[in-house]
Amino acid sequence: MEVKKIINNKKQFLDLLLLADEQEDMIDRYLENGEMFALYDDDDLKSICVVVKKDSNIYELKNMATYEKYQGKGYGKKLIRYIFDYYKGKCTTMIVGTGDSDLTIPFYKNCGFRVSHRIKNFFTDNYDHPIFENGIQLVDMIYLKIDL
Repeated sequence: MEVKKIINNKKQFLDLLLLADEQEDMIDRYLENGEMFALYDDDDLKSICVVVKKDSNIYELKNMATYEKYQGKGYGKKLIRYIFDYYKGKCTTMIVGTGDSDLTIPFYKNCGFRVSHRIKNFFTDNYDHPIFENGIQLVDMIYLKIDL
């Protein structure tokens, strides 16, 4: 397995980015300001993430996606562990915002994050269409954090 930092042509990964954030103009808000990392196994792209600096002590994991056929095989968790190691010493806290979903919150908790706070109506206020995950409409953004 190999993790590569993506410097140029980040939009070439749009198909995968859209799995985690399904509205392109929302991705455009952070993509160029963020650091992108791609996890490959056997020269095949499995997972990708984008991390953005919030302030001197906090970085935010803005997009974390694994192709559906590779989900549940540990690639996402391995990429997050890599991100923790990469940012240790550069910040004290990593945060991630996600929908109030029984698919994503347990994943992030399993990676060591704990629930921090909620932004009411984030998805209904910021997206031009309803977002559903596992058949449930996402309304609030749930933030989780971990101290590095």
